[in-house]
Amino acid sequence: MSARSPRVSICLPTWNGARDLARLLPALRAQEVEGGLEIVAVDSSSTDGTRELLEQHGARVETIAQAEFRHGATRNRIAELARGEFLVFMTQDAVPDGTQAIAALVRAFDDERTAGAYARILPGTDDDALTARTALAAPESSDQPLVFERTGAQSTSANSAQRFNNVTSALRASVWRELPFPDVDFGEDSAWAERALAAGWRIRFVPDALVRHAHHYTPRTAFARYKIDAAFQARAHGRLLRPNLWSVAKGIAHEVRADWRFVRREKRPFSALWRSPCLRAAQVWGQYVGGRERDR
Repeated sequence: MSARSPRVSICLPTWNGARDLARLLPALRAQEVEGGLEIVAVDSSSTDGTRELLEQHGARVETIAQAEFRHGATRNRIAELARGEFLVFMTQDAVPDGTQAIAALVRAFDDERTAGAYARILPGTDDDALTARTALAAPESSDQPLVFERTGAQSTSANSAQRFNNVTSALRASVWRELPFPDVDFGEDSAWAERALAAGWRIRFVPDALVRHAHHYTPRTAFARYKIDAAFQARAHGRLLRPNLWSVAKGIAHEVRADWRFVRREKRPFSALWRSPCLRAAQVWGQYVGGRERDR
């Protein structure tokens, strides 16, 4: 990292992330990026040494009160501090796989009409079976590159807006200055992608840019997370993920069967399945409840 303006800025919102950053920061320093990179963070008043760890790795850090954190606004503040031509937003618990992940993501901008790109997300090699299966079921685990754009009356924005993911994404800084993240409680990445597509830009999914990331849910945290997501989908896209109780019953059965098939196919211990019924019931019920909160 040099005194000159780097080509890429890694933009991190952090909070009590020292344990995760102990893996992420060395992986970032190992990235081979033409033009260099910097790390810029806005930390929500961590108490576990997060700021000190970031500074030890050469990051520039600004601190805000925890209550001031907002998904869109905080990322906009990080972008204001960044100097790079390309802004790579990551969550503190994501880790690039190999030394070329960031370079692969940035190559998407060789197309001058591309405003944003996002990475492939796979679970960690040591993640438990249910966590791994959840991550692998998401569209972001695909190995097929995708390009989204609006063409006349036809639009691919619904799919791309739902998939664009700030776990690891990159924005052209010049476009961000025209189209900053909206100040929303949730889904700032999807909302930004929708705006970029509406303005005539392209969004790219880059599977060569691989990161490891997965959420380790309990029934309580799964309910909360899927409730928030379902409310966002209903408000932003008019989509009810679980429109009725019959869809809830079918959804739980589908998820539990998918867990069983995954464990059998991947030759994981069948003891991993004991959590499946409660976890998937909480997940699907969260989707049902969240969809009914769209107007609140």
